[in-house]
Amino acid sequence: MKIHVVQKGETLFSIAQQYGVSARLLQKLNQAPTDGALVPGQTLVVLLPERTHVVRRGDTVWSIAREHGISTRKLYQNNIFLQGQGALIPGEELILSLQDVHREGSLGVNGYAYPFINGDLLRQVLPYMTYATPFTYGIGADGGLAALRDEGILAAAGQYSVLPWMHLSTMTEEGRFSSARAEALLGSVPRQETLLGQIKEILKEKGYGGLDVDFEYIRPELGTAYAAFVDRLRRELNPLGCSVLVALAPKTFAGQRGLLYEAHDYAALGRAANGVLLMTYEWGYTAGPPMAVAPLDKVRQVVDYALTEIPAEKLFLGVPVYGYDWPLPFREGVTRGESVSPQEALALARRHGAEIRYDETAQAPWFRYTAAGGREHEVWFEDARSSYAKFRLAAEKGLQGVGLWNLMRPAPQTYLALHGGFEIEVMR
Repeated sequence: MKIHVVQKGETLFSIAQQYGVSARLLQKLNQAPTDGALVPGQTLVVLLPERTHVVRRGDTVWSIAREHGISTRKLYQNNIFLQGQGALIPGEELILSLQDVHREGSLGVNGYAYPFINGDLLRQVLPYMTYATPFTYGIGADGGLAALRDEGILAAAGQYSVLPWMHLSTMTEEGRFSSARAEALLGSVPRQETLLGQIKEILKEKGYGGLDVDFEYIRPELGTAYAAFVDRLRRELNPLGCSVLVALAPKTFAGQRGLLYEAHDYAALGRAANGVLLMTYEWGYTAGPPMAVAPLDKVRQVVDYALTEIPAEKLFLGVPVYGYDWPLPFREGVTRGESVSPQEALALARRHGAEIRYDETAQAPWFRYTAAGGREHEVWFEDARSSYAKFRLAAEKGLQGVGLWNLMRPAPQTYLALHGGFEIEVMR
């Protein structure tokens, strides 16, 4: 795998010639515009085929995989444009294997998705997942589980050998985390017993392989009770074959102040759970000033602190799959950034003639453009370089894997960089 940064005057054809690959394959893998229009500064992931197959009439994904002795999962990973589906076009070239693949390491990959995710997008990304986590089972005002329509994600996960995890949070019906509901649960043994019974029923009924716990913005004095609750979940669920993961705010030291951080005791929650997700994103966020969503220097600080409290083999590094577009000038309390996918960011840059820059410290791409009304905007997003840098950090530190937040937006280069540089673990 090569990551190519487009220079002024380059075309898909000239870049393909440079690497000795098909321009058509290069375009389809990166989901670049069919007219070949590129933006200076954007990245293209170049997969170097070792063997290819030209689709014949009557071929199927399954027949091609069987003919060449590879798995359908690998065929989908090599050809992201198939979108995890069986429809093929006669004459289409497919990659069977890659040249001299150097893997930076092995990663477990968890992806979070809302139940309303586009079906084609879900099928496209599932071959790159080890786990899939539908978001979210909340806790109702009565202390019981709030229902989640997760059937579609679970059915698709089973088709692609992806192990599903159940997600439990204190999110309300209005979509906000509730400290009050956390307090009511953590302060009542009967409520915990009722909830635990309901969790066990869902895990068994729907075939979940684990539970992912995410209580945010809870009062500092609840920290000890929260760790005890997670410990109880692990002791009750591990004998059933289910692991317990807990999501942690991105702290850089134990005494970090703030409602998001104080109740998240890294050492205690690291002992209580089988695994931990570091929510290393949202430095750049909708109400904040323009900056990278997950600046690598800040992400590294969180990882380095986490490793002083929690074993590396328990840690998942949170990786964002989105960016933000902020109107300028930024005014605190007034300006709101709009979430964009990497593909939408590229389309904005292309439409407005912007050139993409790259911040070497944050390891993130960004650009500015002027909208039709004359107002300037600043966009930070993720590309192959920024995603690869975070994956490489996880592998370098020996972490269990990465957690992608979230799978709802098209981001082909994230998955190409993941597949091209790392071995993705399979649990089923």
